[in-house]
Amino acid sequence: MAGSGPVPHNAGPHRRTPHTMPLRYLDFDHSEDAEGNGTWDAMASVAPQHLDALLGEISTVLAWAHAHYPGPCGPLDEGGDWHFDLQALSEDGSTPPPLHYDAGRAQACMPLPAPAPARCTVTLTLCGSSAFGAALRERFGL
Repeated sequence: MAGSGPVPHNAGPHRRTPHTMPLRYLDFDHSEDAEGNGTWDAMASVAPQHLDALLGEISTVLAWAHAHYPGPCGPLDEGGDWHFDLQALSEDGSTPPPLHYDAGRAQACMPLPAPAPARCTVTLTLCGSSAFGAALRERFGL
C-alpha cells in the first residue's frame, strides 16, 4: 500500500524538534479561550525519591518562561504576559507541604515533612497568550 511503513518518531501531536526538551513527569492538558489565550494544566504524583526530579522539571519550565517572557508575570486580565499557579496536594488529607518557585534562584522548592508521605502530588498551571503557547509547545513538545 502506498504511503505505508513506519511512522517517524516525531510525527503526531507530540512532535519533537532539535530544540525540544521532553518532559518526563509533567503531562499537560491544554484549553484555549476565544481570544487565543491558553491554559496548560499538569498534575504529577511521585514517590519521595522522585520528588527532586519532578521539582527540577518544574524549575526548568518556569525558568524558561521567566527567561523568554520577562514581562509582567501575572493574570492576563490584569495585564500580565503569562501566569502560573503551583500547588502541592496531600493525598491523605493532611496539610500539604509548602511549595513555591524562587524566580531569583530559578528553583521550585518543597521541603518534605518527616516522615515523608507515600506520594507527593503537585499541580502546575500555566496561562499565556497564543505566542506564549506556541513557544511553550515548541520548547517542550506539548
